[in-house]
Amino acid sequence: MDSLPGRVVYVSKGNDSGKLAVIVDVVDESRALIDGPSSGVRRSVRNFNNLHLTKFKTAIQHGMQSINVKKSFDEAQVVSKFAESVCAKKLAAKATKSQMTDFDRYKLMRAKQTRNRLIRV
Repeated sequence: MDSLPGRVVYVSKGNDSGKLAVIVDVVDESRALIDGPSSGVRRSVRNFNNLHLTKFKTAIQHGMQSINVKKSFDEAQVVSKFAESVCAKKLAAKATKSQMTDFDRYKLMRAKQTRNRLIRV
C-alpha cells in the first residue's frame, strides 16, 4: 500500500465514472483519498471496489495539495498516455457498441461472418 500514492486510477462507479484520478492517500485497506483536478474529479474518499488501478503513476507525495497534484498530473501527460492504452481502446469500443441499434449490430454480425468465411478459405 505504500506505493499507491501517485497511482492513476480509472473511476468505474459513482458520480465521476469514466474519469481519471490520482490516489493521494490510503485511508485503510478498502478506501483511498483520490483527486483529479484535471479531469474534474473532486477530492474525495472512494472505495477500491469502485476504482481500477492503471499502470500509470505520477510523482506526488503523500497528502499533496490539489494544485500540485494537477501540475504533476499534467506534466506526466497521463490523459494522452491512457488514451493510447489497450484499456481505453476497449472502453471506447464498448461505448460505441452500446450506442448501436439492433440493425447496426446485425450488420456487424454479418460483416464478421463474411470476413471469417474469407479467412477460412
